[in-house]
Amino acid sequence: MTRVPILMYHSVTDRPTPETRPLAVRPGDFADQLGYLRETGFTPLTVADLVASLHGTGPELPERPVVITFDDGYADFHEEALPVLDRTGFPATLFLTSGWVADAGTDAAGRPLDRTLSWGQAREAAEHGVEIAGHSHSHPQLDQIGDHELRQELRRNKGVIEDRLGRPVTTMAYPYGYSSARVRREVRRAGYWAACAVGNAVAADRHDELAIPRLTVSRGTTMARFALAVEGRGVPLIYLKERTLTKGYAVLRRTRYGLRKIATRQ
Repeated sequence: MTRVPILMYHSVTDRPTPETRPLAVRPGDFADQLGYLRETGFTPLTVADLVASLHGTGPELPERPVVITFDDGYADFHEEALPVLDRTGFPATLFLTSGWVADAGTDAAGRPLDRTLSWGQAREAAEHGVEIAGHSHSHPQLDQIGDHELRQELRRNKGVIEDRLGRPVTTMAYPYGYSSARVRREVRRAGYWAACAVGNAVAADRHDELAIPRLTVSRGTTMARFALAVEGRGVPLIYLKERTLTKGYAVLRRTRYGLRKIATRQ
């Protein structure tokens, strides 16, 4: 069975906002984590490259594959993360919220939690080997919005990024990590090959390609915990609290959406 750790980052900074602080990794820690991957023989791939390899349309997977992903599109990706990726020669995938981009103009939507990338910086990242992928247009909870709004969020995000960067967008990640069968159907209809959730499990070829799990890397992730996670040792125990909360909240979210639909019909 193929097993690939997919790492989920958000912000890399020493000066996070209160909202981003729990998931804001210190720049020194990020450099140490990528150093560990290089020294222990991991070969990073983008999400699109991973999916292509699993489908047999890309190169064979390396012996120790890993995928490095970032959500939202904060400015510190360009300031702190991209230079480290460049030094190590590592590719990555950036799931970009198109309405949050600093110079989004008339496309601006939602409320960013910190300073965000400009389109020029996103273009520069793409030129440095970063896959720019989708993350919705305004960062809503996709499983809690209606069908029309859901389609708009997915298709506008994909279309805006492709228009701005001149590159195809084939993968995406769910804001907050939550989806549903309804959301996943619309993701496929919008033209995405694959989508990432959170899950806090090591990805395997048995997983649904529209719900690929990732491993959260946060401010509290020690090097010992990071090493265990990427090596796939004890992952269920490392993320036991997070996984328990996620499963319980998933039931609550399905109930909440169902009640909302009933209310709108009355």
